[in-house]
Amino acid sequence: MEASSDEGVQVIGYIQPQFGINFLGDDAAGNSLNTNSFYFNRARLGVVGNIPYDVSYYVMVDFSTFKNGPYLLDAFITYKGLGPWAKISLGQFKNPFGLELGTPCQALYTIERSMVVNELASPFRDLGVMVSGGTDTLSIFGLTNKNIFSYNLALMNGSGMNVMDPDRYKDFIGRLVFSPTSFLSLGTSYRTGQLINPDPAIDVADKRTRFGADISINYKNFILQGEYISGKDEGSKLVGGGCGAEPTPVAGTFNSNGFMVQALYMTPWQLQPVVKYESYDPDTDVDFNKNSTITFGFNYFINEWTRIQLNYLYNVEESSDVDWANYHEIANDALLLQLQVIF
Repeated sequence: MEASSDEGVQVIGYIQPQFGINFLGDDAAGNSLNTNSFYFNRARLGVVGNIPYDVSYYVMVDFSTFKNGPYLLDAFITYKGLGPWAKISLGQFKNPFGLELGTPCQALYTIERSMVVNELASPFRDLGVMVSGGTDTLSIFGLTNKNIFSYNLALMNGSGMNVMDPDRYKDFIGRLVFSPTSFLSLGTSYRTGQLINPDPAIDVADKRTRFGADISINYKNFILQGEYISGKDEGSKLVGGGCGAEPTPVAGTFNSNGFMVQALYMTPWQLQPVVKYESYDPDTDVDFNKNSTITFGFNYFINEWTRIQLNYLYNVEESSDVDWANYHEIANDALLLQLQVIF
């Protein structure tokens, strides 16, 4: 979200009241363990504005107590005096890694982000400086699409939002997107950095490396997206994270990877069916360790500012059993219904 006027303060935000059912099966006595609740996925309020000349600001707070709120989500200042070639932002913002993480929460095609993004792109937000820009209307290779190449380069603490950097190390994050046409984009992302080990007895810094590749096709009413992320953690690994969640450190060296593919079609009735498949392997050195989710659902757009999302998440855990009759799948599917209003 950006300010629509050249001067003054503009109040922005959105709320996502939600109802969820978790299908957890039965206990040994046959009693249902299913849970259901109404809650807020996100409840965000902020201000944006432009200051003459070439300076803008963005501040956003999440008030959802279900996501450990209220807390400062974003707060950064951007200098735009170099034109479309380079904008410089300083403060706290989302790190520029990957396709799905780069999609604003209020514009996600499914209610939840993919597991591989939650695990390997965290911490989602951090403090630092970022330079971003694109080729604007410059013709390259005879192509005339706007921003044939766009980029983001960021230097960030690597320790997450709203905290001081506990060490002298910084994370470098880069993203490059090639858009040869208005309906096709190919992206790649890279992140590397060091951080202190959570065990005070270990004085060797952990190392964290991430690589991502993605594709997005948006042709007429059809959308197809795919994203792959691989990661290597040496020393310890942060498990979890995402918007407002606190990642948990786990000791060891891990090679992880995963991907997601999703397809959508906008019908004439403003109803957009969606199907998404995702897979995540938290440790490629361990057999039968993958987790997969198939999401079925739809998005219904009441108007430009209001939508309804319904998602059924079918979760599958890989098993070492070769006897399919004894396949041990955990009862953890979910049904989510969300109403969103943007203002």
